[in-house]
Amino acid sequence: MLHILWDDSHIWGLLAARAVRAMEIPHRLTRGAEIARGLFLHERPCLLLVPGGNARRKATALGTAGIAAIRDYMQSGGRYIGFCGGAGIALTSGEQSSNLAICPWRRAPFDYRLQHFMSGHLHTALSSRASLFLTQPPRQTASEKGSAPSSSLIPAGMPASPLLPVWWPGCFAPENNGDIQVLASYERPGKDFWLADLAIADLPDDIFASWREIYGLSLTPAFLTGQPCIIHGRYGKGQYLLSYSHLETPDSPHANLWLAHLLRVLGDFSPVCEHIPPWQPRADAFLWEDPDMEALSRMFEEVLHTGLKHGLLFYRTDWLVGWRTGIPGANLNNIWADLNSIRSLIPTNAAKAYWDEQRERIISVAGMLHKGCVQYLLAERLSMTLGDPPPSLVPAAALKKQREALFGPAMRSGGPYQTLIDLLDNLARLQLS
Repeated sequence: MLHILWDDSHIWGLLAARAVRAMEIPHRLTRGAEIARGLFLHERPCLLLVPGGNARRKATALGTAGIAAIRDYMQSGGRYIGFCGGAGIALTSGEQSSNLAICPWRRAPFDYRLQHFMSGHLHTALSSRASLFLTQPPRQTASEKGSAPSSSLIPAGMPASPLLPVWWPGCFAPENNGDIQVLASYERPGKDFWLADLAIADLPDDIFASWREIYGLSLTPAFLTGQPCIIHGRYGKGQYLLSYSHLETPDSPHANLWLAHLLRVLGDFSPVCEHIPPWQPRADAFLWEDPDMEALSRMFEEVLHTGLKHGLLFYRTDWLVGWRTGIPGANLNNIWADLNSIRSLIPTNAAKAYWDEQRERIISVAGMLHKGCVQYLLAERLSMTLGDPPPSLVPAAALKKQREALFGPAMRSGGPYQTLIDLLDNLARLQLS
């Protein structure tokens, strides 16, 4: 069975679960605390998939015991796929206890924050060594399946420059300290590529050169070119594949083909399809009928409507809300995705029991966050209208304080948001299990 590490995965966990459900792969949504308590000793996964999310919080959820359990699993022949944050936690950090450190590479620091604000599809270049197997991957005997060569991880029929999706990824820092093979590297942006809230495809071809000449700005995404995107390596008897591309992205043909192939080669599964259908949460029918659940959804529909109406939020895709730089859109997107996923399924007995137990707490925290979010978003809009006002009008420090009171510090999360998303993530897990 495939295990998906659920902690701090939010929308990326939902996408991973949705992908394997579409491919009819037997799977389990697993918590870090379960792994720490010895789950892998009696329920060993064929493959461990770790979705995106905050790597630091994933490590905290696993704790020292959970991290050691995954390392033991890998030492004894385990298989690991990590997307984005799931790739980041597999890397080596300054403190071995804060990451899995199954890969000796580290995460590269950003020269400036805009490098992290990438989203959309990119053309990628497959490694020349792997391309030898594009037309006919090597066949394996049963005895060889335990040690699949990295070249067989490239599916047959993959174009030489596949379009792969990235959603605000980190970057690898390549080092000559391990037998690590780069399967794909970034090449150039695709037509739906954005830098923060700026759609690159909508800009004139010569605009970056003009900005550089007139303003001294260098905003071209050229820093991506040649950077590793997907890598493969070994830890003990085990193998890992780390990808800053989200291969589980709905309706992304090259990415979905690659994911299905990885599930065959690394997990010995038999996906029934190689395409993940589009996800249109706004079109989903709600099968969980409950007045309080409906009220909860209405709260955050109002929050989203406020942001959309005033140009702070926009629909990046059918399933992903984009945001103006500085707006906590990722947090709001996580809540929206959880609520839609929860309500679009017939409630399970476990989910109903949890909802009855936590109903009052969820509604209370959600009400607090709803009121604060509407006020905060309108204050951000006022600040933009006033331009660069004196501190006595809408001080940036006051907006920052309000944002952190609701959502916690940037890249760390906290406040009522963290309480609510933890509760909703658990409810979603019980619905999807």
